[in-house]
Amino acid sequence: MNNTLIKGLTRRAMMLGGAGFAGLTAMVFAGRTQANTQKAPAPQATTNSKGKFAGKVVLITGATSGIGEGTAYAFAKEGAKVFFCGRRENLGKQVEAKIKGFGGEATYMQADVRKEEDVKAFIDACVKKYGRIDIAFNNAGIESKPATIAERSLEEWMDLMNTNATGVFLSMKYELPHMLRQGGGVIVNNASVSGHVGFATIAPYSASKHAVISLTKVAALEYADKNIRVNSVSPGAVDTPMLRRALAAWKTDFKAVSQDYPIKRIVNTEEIARAVMWLSSDDASCITGMDVDATGGYLTK
Repeated sequence: MNNTLIKGLTRRAMMLGGAGFAGLTAMVFAGRTQANTQKAPAPQATTNSKGKFAGKVVLITGATSGIGEGTAYAFAKEGAKVFFCGRRENLGKQVEAKIKGFGGEATYMQADVRKEEDVKAFIDACVKKYGRIDIAFNNAGIESKPATIAERSLEEWMDLMNTNATGVFLSMKYELPHMLRQGGGVIVNNASVSGHVGFATIAPYSASKHAVISLTKVAALEYADKNIRVNSVSPGAVDTPMLRRALAAWKTDFKAVSQDYPIKRIVNTEEIARAVMWLSSDDASCITGMDVDATGGYLTK
């Protein structure tokens, strides 16, 4: 790795890459994890069969860890039937088992959002099982290792764009026809603070998340009169396994990183899930084409 490049990365660029982390998240390190001692509201421990999303069918991409996993738990605890995918089958089965363990309903299916045939099969399987898709959270995404544009390989650029941007396009391409047939639905796409601000050394990640926000606006306009709402959510630094590995490697902690945020703490996945759930609820019935700033105030600076 380019040592000059590493020294040039600021903590802000390192920690604000997107859904939990982008600047260095491709660097998978062993080491200690960091506890987030800045308390956020604790999630409920069991399923509410009469919850806000009781009976709703919720489809989630990339829910085997991080924000997707946390959102799957949150919807299931509010009574939703969760149908989710991810590339890592072992983790997917673990998430499915955990949801069933606290009384929720969930089905995992292995799928890669870079592959059109996988996306179509995943979405068709959800409709075959449940007859509809009420809510879709297009969350699947990967990060880029730090490198300048001149140093970036085309292969890495294409892999990241195919996952983060084309994956969202393909998901909506196959979700929307089902929602049209059933008379409506809600889509939420996972964007990022990097979809609003440029951060040096993570060009493909930033470009992909700008694309997600643009795709969200276009889809919202195309289907606004069809009872289909399309919005996005933009997290900043979120307490995920990816972020914890990076903090350990860089010998920093949540407290230091949180100083870059007006709320002075790191957001947790339950908080992002609540933003997604609000956009998915009837409380947001007139909201479409909107990107929710879930950065803890970073974008207001």
